[in-house]
Amino acid sequence: MRGYRCVSIAHYSLIRLDDYDKKFVEKHGAFWFRIQDLPDLVLDHNKMLEDALTLLRRKARHQPIGFELLPEKFTLHQLQGLYEAIYQRDINSEEFIKKILSIEGLLELVDEKGKKPSGSGSLYQFDYDNYQKLLRSGFNLEI
Repeated sequence: MRGYRCVSIAHYSLIRLDDYDKKFVEKHGAFWFRIQDLPDLVLDHNKMLEDALTLLRRKARHQPIGFELLPEKFTLHQLQGLYEAIYQRDINSEEFIKKILSIEGLLELVDEKGKKPSGSGSLYQFDYDNYQKLLRSGFNLEI
């Protein structure tokens, strides 16, 4: 009896959940699942998912993924929520904020006209030029 082979190719993409076309997804019978609610997948697809998550987490250490996923102006709590989703665990807020703000030049505090910075509710944006410099110097955001 001959054995059968199945070749699977996986890709992952990061999108803003608000930006996807709900009607298109429904039309093609696709579904969104939270990682922790994902049903068992066929063949080796659970392993493929774990590999994709490992790659995403590795990428998150060296690239501020929020460029694509967060609004242009965001709070530190929104940024923390993104990293909690990526790493699938709670992150201590004080430690996260201390770590992210210690990376000189990564974030800029946005001066909203007439608004004073209010700690965790303040708005920030990524400084892309400084981020490029950080990448060249070996940026590492270990969380």
